[in-house]
Amino acid sequence: MLMVSFIDSVILTGHQSLHGSILPLVKSTSEGTSVNYTLKDRIENMDFVRVTEMLATAFWSPGIQLDEVYHGAQNSALVVGAFDVQNRQIGYARVVSDKTRFAYILDVIVDQGSRKKGIGQAMIHYILASQELKAVYQWLLITKDAHEVYKKVGFRVTERADDWMEIRRPRGAAKLSTDPLQA
Repeated sequence: MLMVSFIDSVILTGHQSLHGSILPLVKSTSEGTSVNYTLKDRIENMDFVRVTEMLATAFWSPGIQLDEVYHGAQNSALVVGAFDVQNRQIGYARVVSDKTRFAYILDVIVDQGSRKKGIGQAMIHYILASQELKAVYQWLLITKDAHEVYKKVGFRVTERADDWMEIRRPRGAAKLSTDPLQA
């Protein structure tokens, strides 16, 4: 039994196995309603058609295709999904990491109709509590408009923004070799 205390007013119960976790969650909202959802990790638990639908509408990945989403997940240290009571995927996040020095959280998305219910924060807490990533001491992410959300879980604006550099190529410049429907 896994008991986690990092989310106020959320009852977290589930089974932590060596290879993955499933956490059923019930959260009481300020309106007195409850939000029932389950957090799952492991690539085989994700609905990549649904994840692609959500990410394709996000400003950071407009029009993204299934092969790119699946290939990115395959090369991630951790993927996490949130699922409603009908087992429909309503959230997704992933982590790229060496599992020692750094971890980069990206593609955090919650279905439009399920936002503002703490699901995104629950996924981030789940990631930060991962046993596979417990040695990581530098966590990174990029956000355009969710600074306050990430501050609630401990992130802050980097003090060394001028030190960061990037190479940005057009998306899709190289063809991916993985057919996600054949995997």
